[in-house]
Amino acid sequence: MKIDVLTLFPEFFQGFLDWSIIGRAYREGIFHFNSINIRDFSKNKHRKVDDYPFGGGRGMVMGPEAIFHAIDSVREDNSRTIYLSPQGKVFDQKIAINLSKEEHLIFLCGHYEGIDNRIIENYIDEEISIGDFVLTGGEIPAMAIIDSIVRLLPGVLRSRESFVDESHFSGLLEYPQYTRPREFKGHLVPEILLSGHHEKIDAWRKLGALKNTWLKRPDLIDENKLTKEEINMLRQIIEGAEKDKL
Repeated sequence: MKIDVLTLFPEFFQGFLDWSIIGRAYREGIFHFNSINIRDFSKNKHRKVDDYPFGGGRGMVMGPEAIFHAIDSVREDNSRTIYLSPQGKVFDQKIAINLSKEEHLIFLCGHYEGIDNRIIENYIDEEISIGDFVLTGGEIPAMAIIDSIVRLLPGVLRSRESFVDESHFSGLLEYPQYTRPREFKGHLVPEILLSGHHEKIDAWRKLGALKNTWLKRPDLIDENKLTKEEINMLRQIIEGAEKDKL
């Protein structure tokens, strides 16, 4: 995969590729990354890229010329161009999976009051947001989305199970996790995890994932997508919670 980020502040991405799983994937050549300074395509002698909005209003708007030429400098036939925008579709694991199948991603980071809408209408394939809130620019959302996508690429994680079991991959949150020591300040690891009985452990984890999701993010549960076994487990969880209230 090839990833290009168009930004006014390429310094944001210094160090982004130096650490952890993403850094290793970059060093191993699993994906290629480049940050492009939009100001380099400005014809203004001061490298200015913004101007006052037509019709009046507060703030400044990034003009179309420099953005167009920045996009055009990296765009190929297989490119998908994404604008990081609070007006975009909210990013989730399903979008991450779909984007991880692309060959070339171009991320456009906006600033100020946004960008000239002619760019959005004619040169952007998709607008994406990381949540219903506003940030200073698109650099932090770009890094979050790139991290989420890259870890899904073949060869980045050591086994497919590393991300298949994670929160949101299956539509549910992840089950509770434990590690050594077996006892910490009087708190014990659940005995079933020490039993070596893999079928019972799998059932416990499935129940734990359902319970975590029901308690923390019930909006994620779609009973139409649950198996009969999972529906029965969910009913047990709900009944147990109702008894605890009595």
